[in-house]
Amino acid sequence: MLLPQEIIRKKRDGGELSREEIAFFVKGITDGNVSEGQIAAFAMAVYFNGMTMKERIALTEAMRDSGEVLEWRSLGLDGPVLDKHSTGGVGDVVSLMLGPMVAACGGYVPMISGHGLGHTGGTLDKFDAIPGYDTAPNNALFRKVVKEVGVAIIGQTGNLAPADRRFYAIRDVTATVESIPLITASILSKKLAAGLAVLVMDVKAGSGAFMPTFEKSVELAESIVEVANGAGCRTSALITNMDQVLASSAGNAVEVREAVRYLRGDKRNPRLHEVTMALCAEMLLLGKLASSEEEARRKLQTVLDNGEAAERFAHMVSALGGPADFMDRYDDYLERAPIVRPIYPEKEGVVEAMDTRAVGLAVVALGGGRTRPSDPIDYAVGFSDFAALGERVDGQRPLAVAHVRSEAQFKEAQRRIRQAVQVGESTPEPKPMILKKIAKE
Repeated sequence: MLLPQEIIRKKRDGGELSREEIAFFVKGITDGNVSEGQIAAFAMAVYFNGMTMKERIALTEAMRDSGEVLEWRSLGLDGPVLDKHSTGGVGDVVSLMLGPMVAACGGYVPMISGHGLGHTGGTLDKFDAIPGYDTAPNNALFRKVVKEVGVAIIGQTGNLAPADRRFYAIRDVTATVESIPLITASILSKKLAAGLAVLVMDVKAGSGAFMPTFEKSVELAESIVEVANGAGCRTSALITNMDQVLASSAGNAVEVREAVRYLRGDKRNPRLHEVTMALCAEMLLLGKLASSEEEARRKLQTVLDNGEAAERFAHMVSALGGPADFMDRYDDYLERAPIVRPIYPEKEGVVEAMDTRAVGLAVVALGGGRTRPSDPIDYAVGFSDFAALGERVDGQRPLAVAHVRSEAQFKEAQRRIRQAVQVGESTPEPKPMILKKIAKE
């Protein structure tokens, strides 16, 4: 007979758990037969002793199977079911363009996203900034939009990987979040419950990344690629540069504006374009929608140029309850802050470095992010027109433009951005946006 305390003891002593022991423990997390204290003890044992790849696959599959696993076969889709997941960044608006671009190239993207927490912005918060857009539709509408539009970006439905919700909440208050086996299972259990054939991971590295070092980002990416493929989902990962804000903006409504302008072809930040194209191309390759990276990029550029990607975005927004003319009148619909003002540097010079995490926390301080899951969000606030690393800033070219509610907020925003952006006279060595690709050999 299996007992939770014996499973904890085995892991505490450095033993390898069997698939049955892991499945039993996860079932207990889901149905409440394992206590909070036992879950905390298990998490701490894993934190210190790690898990083999076999254990990680078993944990991920048990958590995936703790609730509903979506299936798409019955819809008779004529293309693969694909998705992308990012470990979270600042100004990371990629999902808003990537979903429609991949859909326009023949993929189906049922993207189940999350709210932002801490210094990273959440994709769902950006969509919540669009009036009427329903981030929690019923399953029938979700499936209908995926089939008809090719993409639907929504929040986690109640019964996807419920074990992860309880497990994560306990890890959060017991200082056991930073365990690569547990992060792997947490990310993948939710993604694999969405019934994907292909997943591409965007693992950030740099001053705004979730993982503290480049080496840790690589370790996480390798774990995710190994475990996801082991659980039957074709997966690769790109390590991408988060040493500065990815887009030109950070906030919710300001980032949606940037995404719309990108899709319409009005303006495309080169860093954002490079990362978006690389992730989309990788999805098309893994989904066998292109036979080479050149072909994938050509297809993607075509759907941007001919407006089909923008059309998919417009169709998704209206199908999920948003305005039918959103792409044409986005500025009328998105909330605006009453004060929009440049933040100039204290001295003229070149942007040498950016504490991207501090920029994310500056958005949170304005009310544009959360420190607790229950915190309300102010969609209008944030920053736009960020200066890039190596760019000269002075009395004409600001560090960024603040979107704020009051003079007091502006002063605080100015203080934080001036602190986060280092200005000097040396031009930093340019780093590539795609630092490394990790794929199953």
